[in-house]
Amino acid sequence: MTDHEHSEAIGVAAQWLSKTSRDRLGQPIIPLLRERFGLTIAEACEVCREANLRRQRAA
Repeated sequence: MTDHEHSEAIGVAAQWLSKTSRDRLGQPIIPLLRERFGLTIAEACEVCREANLRRQRAA
């Protein structure tokens, strides 16, 4: 995976997570992000951070 693909995957996952209700997730988020988007643990944590920032900006 190139750096561009890496950044894009994180961006797509963060967008999805920021728009998805936590009630609808139904399982722990890190394993879900890893499975759904093919991320590492560190990348999944970065997605959570980015999604939280996006939610805060939207509020």
